[in-house]
Amino acid sequence: MSEALVTESAASRSEGRPAKKTGKSGGPGFFGRIATFLRQVIGEMKKVVTPTRQELINMTAVVLVFVVIVMGIVTVLDFGFGKAVLWVFGGHVSTEQ
Repeated sequence: MSEALVTESAASRSEGRPAKKTGKSGGPGFFGRIATFLRQVIGEMKKVVTPTRQELINMTAVVLVFVVIVMGIVTVLDFGFGKAVLWVFGGHVSTEQ
């Protein structure tokens, strides 16, 4: 029989985490990290695609229909829970004293 080659992963080792490095790591400094971040933001912004007018109208209509449906569900639930609470705790309040 041939033996299967088994590799050891970091998760299966019992050594634990390596210790944190002390001292300067040689990476970019504070301002270097800010410049890298800004370059990455600009790179991501270049990937953004502006929707056409028709796509914008369609997406707006979908959102509005969804909001109306959720409003209807919340209204029905609110009305139902309100009626249930009045039924459980007594629905009428006497104002005469």
